[in-house]
Amino acid sequence: MVIAAPSSGSGKTTVATGLMGALRRAGHRVAPFKVGPDFIDPGYHALATGRPGRNLDPVLVGEPLIGPLYRHGSDDADIAIVEGVMGLFDGRISDGGAGPARGSTAHVAGLLGAPVVLVVDARGQSHSVAALLHGFATFDQTVRLAGVILNRVGSSRHDEVLRQACDQAGVAVLGSIPRADELAVPSRHLGLVTAEEHGRHATAAVAAMTELVTRHVDLAAVTAVAGGDVADAPWTPTQFAAGPTATVALAAGKAFTFGYAEHREILCAAGADVVTFDPLCDPLPVHTSALVLPGGFPEEFVTELSANEPVRSQIRALAAAGAPIHAECAGLTYLVDELDGHPMCGVLAGSASFTPSLTLGYRDAVAVAESSLHAVGERVTGHEFHRTAVQFAGDRQAAWQYRGRGGAAVEDGAVLGGVHAGYLHTHAAAHPQAIARFVAAAATTKLAG
Repeated sequence: MVIAAPSSGSGKTTVATGLMGALRRAGHRVAPFKVGPDFIDPGYHALATGRPGRNLDPVLVGEPLIGPLYRHGSDDADIAIVEGVMGLFDGRISDGGAGPARGSTAHVAGLLGAPVVLVVDARGQSHSVAALLHGFATFDQTVRLAGVILNRVGSSRHDEVLRQACDQAGVAVLGSIPRADELAVPSRHLGLVTAEEHGRHATAAVAAMTELVTRHVDLAAVTAVAGGDVADAPWTPTQFAAGPTATVALAAGKAFTFGYAEHREILCAAGADVVTFDPLCDPLPVHTSALVLPGGFPEEFVTELSANEPVRSQIRALAAAGAPIHAECAGLTYLVDELDGHPMCGVLAGSASFTPSLTLGYRDAVAVAESSLHAVGERVTGHEFHRTAVQFAGDRQAAWQYRGRGGAAVEDGAVLGGVHAGYLHTHAAAHPQAIARFVAAAATTKLAG
């Protein structure tokens, strides 16, 4: 089942996460998914279900992989909940064309043949909800609107009027949730605070969402309308031949939380022994021969990152030895000389700083330098999502070239020895050969531990 909304801010994360938790509490094995490139919501989904939160993004991986990735992520589950992105029909901005916008919730629902439940913020609305539901039910005939969950309902009288409107529109009401402002999860410039960072408060928030949905949503009605039509064979990382064993250190903890579950799975399938560590307080794992630095919020923990000088020194030594280092976004800002005036790893000459505006959007990129991940000329579709900028010192070999915001040409990141670093986030399932190349390179470099 796909949980969508007319627009962002309607409460679909609260409802989707709470529904996952409520169904799990009721005895279901729930597979959680998120439409789009979002790294934050899946962390809350994982808490609710006890399974990895996964993303379904046809822009990043292509339409043919959506069904197989869904089948992989829902293995051994009896119901899957897919949280949408933005409004139901909002996707990658393009020049138009027939069908739903690429990467939209409607697009993914169509690829899965799954019904859509619309979460409607009922504040300030009564009979007009009928017109809203009529529009969303008829705008695209490929979308099957199975019901509505009314959110932030003000009173029993408000609920009664809203139900009459929904009946007029011919849309079943599956739940009616009262206003519960105490469930608001802290947010910042890039969205919600991550579950990892929110810690025990995230666990409490998910428990509260679960209780709210259990009390106010008809779970039997929800499971009755769930369905789909995915005949694809499951995607599996084991289809990629394993190479020599190598220890790959994967940065984790509060500062580095932006990663897709399939990335680690492909690393392991390609022969890597993946060992996580927290750059805020840990050294590199022993016998590390390659390093992955994913995205996250290093600017929020810059003092602690800078204070762990031993691991910064180890990373410099690893890079000097020519070991493969894959850094995306936050990882890039960690590798330069300094971030907001605080010393970082000093692998790449330059500095990073916080910017007043957000850089956000899909990018069609080409690799412009031979690296531990890509050959020159390889093309990818990635996603930018950051509020920092890097000023490199002197000449450099860029990692990527693409058109950025406003169509301006961008040379992103840097390639130096075994280092491939840039702002662009990519999905490993779309480019498994890059991960296999990375692990193969790791097997040739060892750092005494």
